Amino acid sequence: MQHDATLRQSVAESLRRFHWRSLPDASQGRAAVALVISEAGHGSAWGDMPQHARWSTEAALILTRRAGHLRRHANQWALPGGRIDGKETPEQAALRELREEVALELPPEAVLGRLDDFSTRSGFAITPVVVWAGDARAMVANADEVASIHRIALDEFLRPDAPMLEHGAHAHPVLRMPVGENWIAAPTAAFLYQFREVCLRGQHTRVSHFEQPPFAWQ
Repeated sequence: MQHDATLRQSVAESLRRFHWRSLPDASQGRAAVALVISEAGHGSAWGDMPQHARWSTEAALILTRRAGHLRRHANQWALPGGRIDGKETPEQAALRELREEVALELPPEAVLGRLDDFSTRSGFAITPVVVWAGDARAMVANADEVASIHRIALDEFLRPDAPMLEHGAHAHPVLRMPVGENWIAAPTAAFLYQFREVCLRGQHTRVSHFEQPPFAWQ
């Protein structure tokens, strides 16, 4: 799947047709995350190729690994994002967090739309914001928050074994999204799955009912 004007138009149109759902403030407040569509660049989600390797213009999403010293959710997969400050909109917060976490500066017109708010077990109502970026070659991880930056090809989220649903003690299944030989858990997996369904497949799929694994509750 190429990172080009055709993909941007398709994603933007899918989001215009999608009626996202808002949630009231949760106990810890509101937050926003950015689902950033960029070029895949060098290498893959699991490592970097030499810098002389051919640059890929395949479309990808930008994910991070959270820093190991963080009090909450250390080392976990995440989308760039954080708490909404003051009178910020979710879109403004998502773009600010991109600057702060990975040094990616994007204008307001890079925002393509929103997906559904998701209420986390840790007490946040999170708004996912879909953003279009260029090649994003100059990203730098903020060591205070981010251990590493990864570009994961959009095709990876279209795998036939996704999503992974675990039925157990909870009323609703725990949601995971496979990536490579690993997996990403909800809430991040919920954003990725809804992004896939709405933006890549044109389906109006809801994800707020999916459960998170216990390690993500803190």
